[in-house]
Amino acid sequence: MGRSTACLFGAIVILWCCISHVTSDASDHRYKKGDSVPFYANKVGPFHNPSETYRYFDLPFCSPDKVKEKKEDLGEVLNGDRLVVAPYELDFQIDREPQSICKKRLTVNEVAKFRHAVLKDYFYQMYYDDLPIWGFLGKFDSEDKDDPTGARVHLFKHVHFEILYNKDRIIDVFIRNDPRAVVDLTQNREVNVDFTYSAKWIETDTPFEKRLEKYSQTSSLSHNLEIHWFSVINSCVTVLLLTGFLTIILMRVLKNDFVKFTPDEEAVDDQEESGWKYIHGDVFRYPRFKSWFAAALGTGTQLFTLAIFIFMLALVGVFYPYNRGSLFTALVIIYALTSGIAGYYAASFYYMVEGKNWVKILVLTGSLFSGPLFFTFCFLNTVALAYNTTAALPFGTIVVIFLIWTLVTSPLLVLGGIAGKNSQTGFQAPCRTNKYPREIPQLPWYRTTLSQMAMAGFLPFSAIYIELYYIFASVWGHQIYTIYSILFIVFIILLIVTAFVTVALTYFQLATEDHEWWWRSFLCGGSTGLFIYGYCLYYYFARSDMSGFMQTSFFFGYMACICYGFFLMLGTVGFRAALIFVRHIYHSIKCE
Repeated sequence: MGRSTACLFGAIVILWCCISHVTSDASDHRYKKGDSVPFYANKVGPFHNPSETYRYFDLPFCSPDKVKEKKEDLGEVLNGDRLVVAPYELDFQIDREPQSICKKRLTVNEVAKFRHAVLKDYFYQMYYDDLPIWGFLGKFDSEDKDDPTGARVHLFKHVHFEILYNKDRIIDVFIRNDPRAVVDLTQNREVNVDFTYSAKWIETDTPFEKRLEKYSQTSSLSHNLEIHWFSVINSCVTVLLLTGFLTIILMRVLKNDFVKFTPDEEAVDDQEESGWKYIHGDVFRYPRFKSWFAAALGTGTQLFTLAIFIFMLALVGVFYPYNRGSLFTALVIIYALTSGIAGYYAASFYYMVEGKNWVKILVLTGSLFSGPLFFTFCFLNTVALAYNTTAALPFGTIVVIFLIWTLVTSPLLVLGGIAGKNSQTGFQAPCRTNKYPREIPQLPWYRTTLSQMAMAGFLPFSAIYIELYYIFASVWGHQIYTIYSILFIVFIILLIVTAFVTVALTYFQLATEDHEWWWRSFLCGGSTGLFIYGYCLYYYFARSDMSGFMQTSFFFGYMACICYGFFLMLGTVGFRAALIFVRHIYHSIKCE
């Protein structure tokens, strides 16, 4: 146990160092007049397809003879960022009149590329002093937005920058397009274009500490806050009604059961057992496929720990708006460091239920979530390579992730498994298990596993569905989500509702003399993940404008992995709650 504590402490130290590195990424540069300011062009892509992004110079802009690329960290690469030095010179406090970047004769093929980009609502993203800038490539005039055939297509050829500064620091930057400075790209013919830009510096009294506030104001607007708080109040009311109802029902039912099942000594022989007391000799019979069950519990515990750490970082302000790649960096590092937790809980539970093959359980635990994620990544990365998008990870990044998995994740998984193997002596059941299992009576359809999973998943999902829209609009759109405190409250409510619903359904299952509750409680707890994936279908087809094979593949592929992770995490929560409840009620009666 001492070694596992030391490993956990070491992991916390490493995590803290990573947090310090991530939080130190914020640009805090001070400049003198005429100083060069870091200016990077990032990527271009369809506005409605956030995963389908391309390198900036994949379009025939004015490019230097040698494109200078910025060295990026792991999170930026995973986020699809590919920063290069922008073809603009915007020195500190130096205004620029309209100035030519280059004069270029666009070929028919280049005109077709630009025209396709404009018709698909392509936008570009840049970073000036680490402040994000967006702009559209052009505009098209069409009576039918859904069918732009025959539209007149215009490319913006002039870009105007307005830069706000406070003394020696940059506060904000805006980009303007002159609707009159355009080039007609409607026809398939060569076109001469003079790409120009200008810049205006404006002094402001906004302090440097507040320069990122505008990016989070959309989440904090009064009408959005009202909706968020309505979501929280709706969830709280659901929790109060549910917990109150279940507490009253279960306490009254259990009280009657305890009175019935604990008669005086003279009546013991005459008392005929029924209900959940009748199966006291089978209720703690170990589940089928216990190696898979232990692996699911270990992986679910790891993902639960990962979620808690991510919330901790979010609440202390690590994931401020447009801290490029910080979330992906944290996810990779924390997932690697928490693999020891998965190994520990999986091995300890496996040996607690008299498992023998500890190597098998560690292999299952290590691959239960990362295996499907790996195969999904391989398919989607192949699709991204075929489309030549920035979502395709470079070979070097894949090697780095493989080394993290080999040198960090796997050793910690083994160490956790060894610690878990040596920490448990046996399952402490309050009742002795019979040698032969009782036959389970015929159950009506509404007490089957699928029916109970549907009932178990609906209530937790109803407590979070309002907040889901904002999360989806942030992850798969261009909105910014910063109200992590409300999200954390909703997460806690989700856990409470999942636990209570699973406990209630477990009691009703035992009351029908069905003693196979182990897997049932896990499946009922995790069924909310299936409802979330059902919401993915609704969001994609009804609330978004995403389209195309690549974007559809990325959306449903990665959301399947996320929902699967929720299934494992909430399934673990549901089982743990049910286990505590079952142990408690059987401790409270006289078992023979």
